[in-house]
Amino acid sequence: MDKVEQSIVFLLTPKSKIVTLNEEYTIRQCLEKMKHYGYSAMPVLNQKGEYVATVSEGDFLWHLLQKGEYNIETQEDYTLKDIVRITWNKPIHIYAKLEEVLTQVMDQNFVPVVDDRDMFMGIITRKSVMQYYSKKYLESPTA
Repeated sequence: MDKVEQSIVFLLTPKSKIVTLNEEYTIRQCLEKMKHYGYSAMPVLNQKGEYVATVSEGDFLWHLLQKGEYNIETQEDYTLKDIVRITWNKPIHIYAKLEEVLTQVMDQNFVPVVDDRDMFMGIITRKSVMQYYSKKYLESPTA
């Protein structure tokens, strides 16, 4: 693998093409946005654009069960920062090696990517990694 291929930039879906949530959004806003786009997990950013966490449908489910409040209007009393797990789906830095992406994408559908200032740059999806390795395999002389 040459030096250019070791960069992960070619796998990146840029933030301009990603739907994100803000940690200040209410639970209701987040649920409605996730439903609209049909996502099961979404990156969460703060006001500065820094990556905070990834929130999943399960996080919302646990919140609803813990609060015992299932009416969508009552979810306006809670913000996303009240329920996110910052230890799940840790981001990688843009200068990470391809092997690091492969390791993380085995356990999650996408890997958030940040720059040196922790500013969100985009995501690398499991699909893009699988497509890359599939193409490399099919192009190899032993395939």
